[in-house]
Amino acid sequence: MAETAATSAGARHGIAERIGVLEELLGERYSVRAFQPAEVPRQTIEHVLKTAQRTASWCNSQPWQVVIVSGAAKERFREAIYAEASAGAPADSDFPFPREYLGVYLERRRESGFQLYNTLGIPRGDKAAYAKQALENYNFFGAPHVAIIHTNEALGVYGAIDCGAYVSNFMLAAQALGLGAIAQAALARQSGLIRRYFHLAEDRRVVCGISFGFADNAHRINSYRTSRAGIAETATFVEE
Repeated sequence: MAETAATSAGARHGIAERIGVLEELLGERYSVRAFQPAEVPRQTIEHVLKTAQRTASWCNSQPWQVVIVSGAAKERFREAIYAEASAGAPADSDFPFPREYLGVYLERRRESGFQLYNTLGIPRGDKAAYAKQALENYNFFGAPHVAIIHTNEALGVYGAIDCGAYVSNFMLAAQALGLGAIAQAALARQSGLIRRYFHLAEDRRVVCGISFGFADNAHRINSYRTSRAGIAETATFVEE
């Protein structure tokens, strides 16, 4: 009996350690918007990809495909997509963006945006400065690498949902390996350009990009953290 109790206590301790690691990674991770120029070793990038590949997906379809762009190729791609976005090209997204933000969703969006602008010293209401900062998405915030995540058109929204889970695990794996990352829906606004640029098949749909590398922790833009809603705001328990 004593041995069983000790074994059970040890198992509980092991579980606490494992959830603790996940909580630590989730607590530390944030959207990095300034990177060091140093490239990430190929072995480390492949470790991130191998880990993220364990993501659960509908019928194990694993619909994500990933284009990793680095070095001179990344710079050429950056120039192309930045030129398109800065010229005011109309949005060309494969998936519809939110129609509007209302209520608490609008409040959270504003809070996040104002945290960013206040950190950078951008005055409230300075739309020109807002637009200039938004264009930094297309400079990949100085990251040495960008990943383009795309899925199969026939899988519809569920393929995109699976890719979203993959993106989350990609970023957690990057965090665990000492990297920083930011998921960018903004890049998907130029889905047509991305499909043409990388010669993707016509049945591929761009979900988002992920810029990643070593975070520049000294840059002020990386100094703030967004809040999270509590359980009472997001979960409903039905027990009777």
